[in-house]
Amino acid sequence: MSEPHLHLLPDKIHLFDARGVAKRFRHAAIFGALDTLHPGETMRFTNDHDPLPLLQQIQQRYGAAVKVDYVNREPGSIVIDFTRQ
Repeated sequence: MSEPHLHLLPDKIHLFDARGVAKRFRHAAIFGALDTLHPGETMRFTNDHDPLPLLQQIQQRYGAAVKVDYVNREPGSIVIDFTRQ
């Protein structure tokens, strides 16, 4: 799946590519980004693996306040939309 060009994305979708963040900082950076979302905004998360432990932490921390939707779930190319409710 190719990523859409930034100028084609609605203003309420923010890209976050975890592959470019050092592993020891990833979860803190992701939580920081989620904390800044306003209701209705989405963080489009890209990673090279399915972050199941992270998803559990997000569920525990945010509950129903953050909706999780897989956009792409192919090995090596995971894209998830996290939308603030």
